[in-house]
Amino acid sequence: MNTHSPGGLAVVTGAGSGIGRAIALGLAARGERVVAADLDPAAASATADEHPDLITALPVDVAVPDQVDALRDRINADLGVPRTVVNAAGWDRTDQFLNATPEFAQKVVAINYLGPVHVCSAFLPGMIETHGGGRVVNVASDAGRVGSAGESIYAGAKGGVIALTKSLAREMARHHITVNCVCPGPTDTPLFHAQPEKLQEALVKAIPFRRLARPEEVAAPVLFFASDAASFITGQVISVSGGLTMAG
Repeated sequence: MNTHSPGGLAVVTGAGSGIGRAIALGLAARGERVVAADLDPAAASATADEHPDLITALPVDVAVPDQVDALRDRINADLGVPRTVVNAAGWDRTDQFLNATPEFAQKVVAINYLGPVHVCSAFLPGMIETHGGGRVVNVASDAGRVGSAGESIYAGAKGGVIALTKSLAREMARHHITVNCVCPGPTDTPLFHAQPEKLQEALVKAIPFRRLARPEEVAAPVLFFASDAASFITGQVISVSGGLTMAG
């Protein structure tokens, strides 16, 4: 069953910048139609402008279930039912755990963990009923695998995404839907550059390659997991960190 031939439809959240943008552009470059979904409509439109014949920009706040459901309904009506879903939306702010307010914790969890939950809940039924197969790729973080000082809540949320990936992979296997996870390390994105400069410098020095990942380098395994070449791979987690972490 070829579920990812050119012309197939993919939804990428967080596609307005950074890793999500690189994923959306990579999918379009191999001929897939893509919905670039983002909280920032202008950023999503800028991504779509790179491949206007293949990419459609749509706004969404993944933390709000009603918005995710509305996104699904619009996509299904206007473009068809997606075969691929990539959860790349994320947000964080580095600070010590004891400084975190309940509001901050709720925001981090709502975007980074509940966002993928909402998106998968919205799109998986259509993938099962319409295609009888498909691909889900979640972008988590190495913080969720090995922990990260100053990112305790974020790391917990991303660890939840990793566990969600493995559990969904078991449930969705009977429907021929693979569910895999890519965990970036420090990457050259707006989110990274919003961190304190000293922290940025320390992280780069800790990477064996002594540089940040490029968004396209993180997108590469996502594109693999979303391809027919990965048809017998599910429930797997891969790190893209330049050797900063080497989790087993």
